[in-house]
Amino acid sequence: MTMEIWFNPRCGTARKVRGRLEDSGRDVTVRDYLKQPPTRTEIEEVLRKSGMKASDLLRSKESLAGELGLRETDDESRILDAMAEHPVLINRPVVIDGERARLCRPADEVEALLD
Repeated sequence: MTMEIWFNPRCGTARKVRGRLEDSGRDVTVRDYLKQPPTRTEIEEVLRKSGMKASDLLRSKESLAGELGLRETDDESRILDAMAEHPVLINRPVVIDGERARLCRPADEVEALLD
């Protein structure tokens, strides 16, 4: 089965995770999620598969998160809408492996998907 990584090439953690996936011998699809943004439905699927809430996946240190008031809200639907509209708000890297998904920050989190 092919694994997918939501990847930002400027992110050192994402590059480490991508390298680890490739070293594992698994088939990997690399998705530059800033150029090919996930839909709200795809984000919801990642949350379901990972057990996270939208606020767990929010890249809260992005200035846009502050500008939109997302750091202070507990409105998960509002956070999802914002991430679908502005993919820069999605923390990375996200790795999807069938029915499992994981935010791999720090990079060694990917090991749980390679067992």
